[in-house]
This record gives sequence, C-alpha cells and structure tokens, in this order.
Amino acid sequence: MNRLTLLRDSMRTEGVDLMALGPGAHLAWLTDVRPHADERPLLLCVTENYAGFLMPSLEAESARQQTDLPFHTWNDAEGPLNAFNELLITADAKSALNVVLDESMRADFAALVEEALPGAKRQFTASTIGALRMRKDDAEYETLKRNALSADTAMQAAWAQMRVGMSETEVAMIVRDSFKAQGVAPLFTIIGAGANGAFPHHHTGNTKLQHGDVVVMDIGGGVDGYSSDITRMASMGPASSDYHKIHEIVEAAVQAALGAAKPGVKAHVVDDAARTVISDAGYGDKFVHRTGHGMGVEIHETPYITSSSQTVLDEGMVFSIEPGIYLPNQFGLRLEDIVILNKDGPEIFSQLPRDLHIIDG
Repeated sequence: MNRLTLLRDSMRTEGVDLMALGPGAHLAWLTDVRPHADERPLLLCVTENYAGFLMPSLEAESARQQTDLPFHTWNDAEGPLNAFNELLITADAKSALNVVLDESMRADFAALVEEALPGAKRQFTASTIGALRMRKDDAEYETLKRNALSADTAMQAAWAQMRVGMSETEVAMIVRDSFKAQGVAPLFTIIGAGANGAFPHHHTGNTKLQHGDVVVMDIGGGVDGYSSDITRMASMGPASSDYHKIHEIVEAAVQAALGAAKPGVKAHVVDDAARTVISDAGYGDKFVHRTGHGMGVEIHETPYITSSSQTVLDEGMVFSIEPGIYLPNQFGLRLEDIVILNKDGPEIFSQLPRDLHIIDG
C-alpha cells in the first residue's frame, strides 16, 4: 500500500476533507518531492479523490522530474490566487469543513488556505501524516540501519586519529571527511572536550584536547533522505574514577530505558525509567534534557521521549535513547543510541559498544 493511500485511509478515519502540505519533511515523506522553498506559495492538496500541487511556474519543470501528480501553476505576474481556486474546484474541496495544515509551512501559505476556506475547521498533522511517519516501514528500516553503520565508521575514524593537542574542530573534520568518503552528507558534529562536555549542545570550537580529558562525541550524517545520530565517549588517556562512576550510572539509565520501551507503553514511561536511575544516584538535577526524540525524515521528530509525553509507543517507531549527566566545570557524559521498536522491545541500530573509548597519545 503506497503512502498516499495510507494517508487517505487516515484522513477518512479522522474525518479530514482536505490536507495541505508545504515544502518540508511531510511532503518529502509522502511524495519524495523536495522543491526549492521560498516565498512563492507551493502546496500539495490532498482529498479523498484528488491530489495536486499549487506550483510556481519557476519550480514546475524541476519538480516534474520528481512526481507525476497534476500541477496548477502560476507565475509572478498573475499571482497564486486563481491557480489555487482552480485547484480547490478540481479537488471538489471548496466546501471542505475539516482541513489539516502542515504545521511547518510558512504562515502566509497557511493563510492562503484559511482565507480560501473561511468556514473550515483547522487542525494540524499529528493524528494523520504525523502518526503515519512515526511507524517506519521495511525500506525506512534499511535506510536508517545503513545510516547508523556509516556513523559507526565515522566515529571509529575519529578515534583512530584523535591525539592530544588536536582541536575539537579538527576532530569534527575527521568525522565529516569520513562521512563524505562514504557518500554521506555530514549533518552535525558536537565535539565537547573536558569541561565543554558539560554543555549538552556545545558549539564545537578551537579548544585543544588535553591529556585526561573526556570527550563527548555526538555525530550524524545523512543519505537517501534520512540521517544517523549517535553519541559516544572517548578519553585522552585513562579517565578518572569519578568519570567511571558517572559512566556506570548513565549506562544503567540507558539499560533501564531500553527495558521500559515496549509497544503499548506511553513514551513518558521510558523517560521515567532513565530519569529514576539518575535521580536515585543523586544526579537528577544534572540530567537536563529529555531521554530521546524520534528520527526519520527529520533528525528530531515524533515520538518525543519526555517526562510528559502521552504518546503510546508502537512497533516500527524509531527514537533515540540518550540520557546524560552534566557536571559544570568538570565534564559531561551522554550515551545515545537510535532504536527501532519491535514487538519484543527495542533493536539498536549501531554496532558500537557504549564503553568509554580510551585513546593513547
């Protein structure tokens, strides 16, 4: 069953008459169309019996290479209103009562839809395309697995070359070069040496790696529209006993979260499991972020593994488990794996152990 059919089934269940998507992750997931996004209104409108694009003429020729869905084109001289009205008439959507808008689209794109359908009730995509995107199919599994293994390779490349005196930026470049050599686009590299590791989203910079530093390494690259995301810890020579104590606590939190992640469980239960381990060890106020986030077409997407999330986890959902403890002016420690939820629990994509990787020299 293709994704447009799945979406229409979901729309029917939810009583949705019209869905309007702008350029972005929802459109890419549904159609594999990734148009240039600017101020010119570009929308895919989907109803029970029709799916067509409001398409700027400047984009039409290029976009036609990605889809055979019909276009209602407009140019800068005439503007989009007539073409959009034509689209709504063709889609039999002029009297739509329940409309779903892409929450990530530009506000002026959304206003175009709302002004054309002033009597419609508006909602966003959480219960339709958002819910569908959370459950990955076999092809997505294979792509995400391949991405994860490329990140393993990039991490190992960095470990093989890291030395005392290198800067965080130089380590990041090793990671980026490894991704590129694998045909993968580098997306992010957080390298936090020593005290910088206590900033969960440290901006990689010119800090030099020193003997005794522990280093937070959070990296990701993308290919085929999906990405990787992994965090591991390295140390420049032996780490302190204080570090090893914290590492054991965070690893226990990872294990608790993995054990709690089951189909039918609410997402907050997974966060609760990790957070309880860290709180019971006396470091609850040093775990300053959620336990995880979903991953797919976007690096951060639903489900979010937070203390308040009521999302019910289901087979096929992909998300991170990444508890951490951050000690200001000392070091930070985060261990992150991406998992897919199977009927009997989570499967980790990465093949790298979460042990501290000790670097000599």
